[in-house]
Amino acid sequence: MAALLEPPPPFPLLPPNSNSTRPIPYNLKLGRPANSSNKPALLRSLHSPTTTTTTPCCAATPEQPVSESPDPVPGTALVRTRDRRRAVRLAWEKLVRWSRSWRSKAKTDVLERTNKVVVLGGGSFATAMAAHVANRKAQMEVNMLVRDVQVCQSINSNHCNRKYFPEHKLPDNVIATTDAKTALLGADYCLHAVPVQFSSSFLEGIAEHVYPGLPFISVSKGLELNTLRTMSQLIPQALNNPRQPFIALSGPSFALELMNKLPTAMVVASKDKKLANAAQQLLACNYLRISTSSDVIGVEVAGALKNVLAIAAGIVDGMNLGNNCKTALVAQGCSEIRWLATKMGAKPTTITGLSGIGDIMLTCFVNLSRNRTVGVRLGSGEQLDDILSSMNQVAEGVSTAGAVIALAQKYNVKMPVLTAVARIIDNELTPKKAVLELMSLPQVEEV
Repeated sequence: MAALLEPPPPFPLLPPNSNSTRPIPYNLKLGRPANSSNKPALLRSLHSPTTTTTTPCCAATPEQPVSESPDPVPGTALVRTRDRRRAVRLAWEKLVRWSRSWRSKAKTDVLERTNKVVVLGGGSFATAMAAHVANRKAQMEVNMLVRDVQVCQSINSNHCNRKYFPEHKLPDNVIATTDAKTALLGADYCLHAVPVQFSSSFLEGIAEHVYPGLPFISVSKGLELNTLRTMSQLIPQALNNPRQPFIALSGPSFALELMNKLPTAMVVASKDKKLANAAQQLLACNYLRISTSSDVIGVEVAGALKNVLAIAAGIVDGMNLGNNCKTALVAQGCSEIRWLATKMGAKPTTITGLSGIGDIMLTCFVNLSRNRTVGVRLGSGEQLDDILSSMNQVAEGVSTAGAVIALAQKYNVKMPVLTAVARIIDNELTPKKAVLELMSLPQVEEV
């Protein structure tokens, strides 16, 4: 206790400009040297200009002049903010310069050489793609090969697809026809937008009019139920031409937003790099970014399986199970898609890209998704047959679910979420029971 009450040792303070080494006594009560007065240092210096005063060791000395700003922190913060903003500005300017340099070197010869594009199908996405391609070049002829006579007449007479986009006028260079020979004659590219489950029979019916070197750009997403074929396998086989040029076009894209020319990004995938670059030149514009990929199987599998996952996400919403549940389910579904896709030869980076996670987020979380809508209505208690009969568009996830489970068994991959969707669609499991079963799965390490 005595040690705690002892005063600190006196500081050996020396007056400025003094050669003396004798310590100056320190007044412990006043907290300053014993020979200093109660006046502030400034007043003392005014009254006694010749008197030398001493200050505590922590005060500024001639070797360390007092700063004009007693608190340097605000000034430092301003400097740091200015430096940070300058760094951000320089980074942005560098990006813009790189972009302009790249655009100046971009080739446009594909668009210049393309005189005719045929679009197979008369649905919403087929219509959106036809309008988009037609807007790329006014002199280009865009033919839509449709089965519905009324849709054909609507497009040719009123320049709109009244069934899907009654308020959107199509470009004048979009023409609809029901004659395959007329549509395909002289075409430079073919955009395939027929639903997967009807594609094989449709293509077999027009195969005789298809030029063997005509590149097919497929926007159809799904797996053929009985054969488990992807579109890259189905199209060449249906046309009886193993070397039919093929490109997969996928990514987060709603037809309505594409029609409204809202910013969109998609991926074209082909084993032929030149073919992928050609499709990129044909489709890319100031509101549609097109990336290229060589991972055809990854782009196709992700595009097919995300529809099944969207049904699961919709079921959660229909049952009002909350955002925690929905997010956990979608995350699990993403892992299942990655497991199967990589087993089939896909690159993991494809699954985390635009055609994978990008498309999954759009389809699972946005109300415009057809597959999610099916799930919402299933989760609300409606019957599948009633749901499908009331829709004027195809929800590919319903047919793809069974094919996904067959693939999972083939490649020995466990897919609890997507399997549950398939069982609900087959009416072998109720949504409530499926949720209970999934929540009762063993607690395992995340993979």
